[in-house]
Order: sequence, then structure tokens, then C-alpha cells
Amino acid sequence: MSAYQERGFVVLRALFDAEEIESLRTAFARDAQEPGPHRVQEDGTGELRAVYASHQRQPAFDSLIRSPRMLGPARQLVSPDVYMYQFKINSKPAFSGGGWSWHEDFIAWRAADDLPEPRLLNVALFLDDATEHNGPVIFLPGSHRRGGSDSRFRSEATLSGEHVDPHEIALGRDEMRELVARHGMESAKGPAGSVVLFHPQLVHGSATNMSPLPRRLLIATYNDVRNQPPLTRQVRPDYLVGRDTRALRSDDESRTISDGDLIR
Repeated sequence: MSAYQERGFVVLRALFDAEEIESLRTAFARDAQEPGPHRVQEDGTGELRAVYASHQRQPAFDSLIRSPRMLGPARQLVSPDVYMYQFKINSKPAFSGGGWSWHEDFIAWRAADDLPEPRLLNVALFLDDATEHNGPVIFLPGSHRRGGSDSRFRSEATLSGEHVDPHEIALGRDEMRELVARHGMESAKGPAGSVVLFHPQLVHGSATNMSPLPRRLLIATYNDVRNQPPLTRQVRPDYLVGRDTRALRSDDESRTISDGDLIR
């Protein structure tokens, strides 16, 4: 908890075993074939860039978000009562997976959903080994402590659509030079099954995957049940913003995941 508060992110290595990860990969491959607006494609190539709300369609992911290994840290770092605000899997295929511009998540959620406070936690699970070669997420340690700036929030009218891509809220080059000089850069690496916890105001981004190794990253964003978008706000579709705001409860930890089964 101390490291998270100071640096804004913590990597927990190999939290899930190989069998569990293989089952989640299988569930993702199945879900990636489901048509709908929850699928985001790369401009120009049409390759899959991201899939949202897999937990609404695949039992394995619905169970995953209730696992003590995912839900437990959110309860410690945010609130005892959290719900699933957003769930997505970013897919970076070998040789072609696109990068993500430098940004902080809360800017998007404040602009698109009028979310009151950054009382959230991103719990990111590596579905593949994350190495220096396949486009890992790069963080600016401690950058979350500088606080957000309302002047940088974009209004709903300036966003191109319901899905907010980081390039729409990207930080400028001059600001990034100053931030990197102050905080440095560090990539989150580890074997498949590792988890990285990161703050919603932590500056981060990633480069194109030029390697022959895929990089699929699952990000479950937990929000304090008392920090919901205002009732007066027109909420984005439920595959982008969770409608079920009941506090999540964990299941018994005695079992592990198998394809189509539950994760404990």
C-alpha cells in the first residue's frame, strides 16, 4: 500500500497460474468473435484493438472480477464497497499492435461521464508475458500525486464518440518533457498471470508492438460505490460504463479457473 501511494503502481508477479491464464485466453478468443460496438478496431488495418465488457458475456471474466486476487486490492486501496466501472482487454497482436498515447485515465472519465473523484483502481492482468519488446505499459512513477487539472478536461462536445481513445486526451510534448524529467519512466513487465495495480491519475502510455510476441492486457477498473456518475448525466452505453453499481462480493477461494468455469 505504501509503494502504491508513493509510486502510483505496483506489480504483483505471477498472481494467476498458467492453467488459469490459458482458460482466460480461450474465453477472450471466443468473446473477440462476438460482433457489436464493444469491439474497437485499429484505424487502417481493422485489427482488433480492444474489447469492452467481456465480463458481461463470458462467465470466466464475471468470476474473475470477484476473485480475491483482483477484488481484494481494490477494497484495500479504494473502498470496502466497489463495483465494476469498466472492463476491457487491450489486444496488441504480434508485429502490428498499435500504441497508446500518453494520458491519464481520470481525464477521460471526468470528461465523458462527469465522474466526481478519482476514487478508482485499475487492476491489470497480463494475459501474455509483458517484456521490453512487445509494447509494455510505461508509467511515470509518482505522477499521480501532482493532481489533475480541470483546465485539461475536455467537454463532451469535443470527444469524437462514446469510446474515448487516449489520443483525444493525450498530454502534450512540452508537458511530457517536464513530467519525465521530474518522475522518470518505468515499464511494467512480468510473466503472464502477473497483475499491475495503477492509479487513475497516473500518467502512462505504450508503444507499438514490433515483436513477434502478442501482448494482451486485461484491465478491470473498480470504482467506489459512492463515486458514481451523476444521475443527471446521460451515461454512456453499459459496455463502457457499468450499470450494476452493487458492491461486489468475492466467492470462495478454494477453486481455480477452467474454461467456462468460475475463477476463485
